[in-house]
Amino acid sequence: MAFLNPKQLDLSGMDEQTAAVMKNTVDFFERMGISKIKEEDERGDWYPAYTSFIRDSGAYATFLTPEVYGDGTSRFDLARACNYSELTAFYGLSYQYAYQVSLLGLSPIWMSANEDVKKRAGKALRDGGIFAFGMSEKEHGADLYANEMTLEPQSDGTYLVNGAKYYIGNANEAALVSVFGRMKDTGDFVFFVVEPDHPSYELNKKIHTSGVRPAYVGEFTLKNYPITDADILSTGKEAWDASLSTVNIGKFQLGFASAGICQHAFYESLSHAANRELYGMKVTDFSHVQDLFIENYCRIHGMRMFATRAVGRLPPFIGRRPTLPAV
Repeated sequence: MAFLNPKQLDLSGMDEQTAAVMKNTVDFFERMGISKIKEEDERGDWYPAYTSFIRDSGAYATFLTPEVYGDGTSRFDLARACNYSELTAFYGLSYQYAYQVSLLGLSPIWMSANEDVKKRAGKALRDGGIFAFGMSEKEHGADLYANEMTLEPQSDGTYLVNGAKYYIGNANEAALVSVFGRMKDTGDFVFFVVEPDHPSYELNKKIHTSGVRPAYVGEFTLKNYPITDADILSTGKEAWDASLSTVNIGKFQLGFASAGICQHAFYESLSHAANRELYGMKVTDFSHVQDLFIENYCRIHGMRMFATRAVGRLPPFIGRRPTLPAV
């Protein structure tokens, strides 16, 4: 199993649609270049060019839509999702973050019995939408038992939602936000969906983050947000189980994102060392430096192999001896 090298990405083990998305993603970032990626990170601004790419390439629609809710070429495949996490994080964790948060937001939808919301999500993905997962709260973090988001039943059978969520990725432009809360009268857990462009959805602020600066990590408040049974994904034990299953699926992506980051860092350090001379020798000719690179090469391989065991099959980054990529 070779290091991930976008310049020598072996697409032979992928179906045509997967290969096309992977190649288009590499082409997008290579055209963007390392200088612009760094500038975007330093500015910490939202990335409209990247979200436009998501829409135009159909990347999220292809990788995050179950076949029955897609266009016939999509599938929700964990192995493929992990590969894409690794690839996007290679270029920057901010790009992988939008993808991972979308996966989190979609998981309670796909696990639910609400066919109408599933169809809404499928259409939103085809239209280039991204998604958000509204679980954590400022005072409680991810302590689900302390969740203060409430749904109050109304006499006409609808509900009014009140509460705030904190540290929510894609909170600014998500097509749908899957939100975890509780019924005000019974205390039962509930998952439901809201739309950020609704007047009762208040986007409070972007939260400063050092690791994913261009991404949007936000705080939002729902003030008497009206929903109906058509917006509810699950209740009671099903909602509780969906919350934990979503975290298991979504946070698992972090391991592959870390592997992508480490591989890029490896290339950067190797390239730097290979172009430095000390005492009339290239730095990479010193035996102790070679030992360090070999050790870290093996450590990163170990990371990938350990994580891949939980996926069930090896990622398709199998290829020739890598040469340094452009970034």
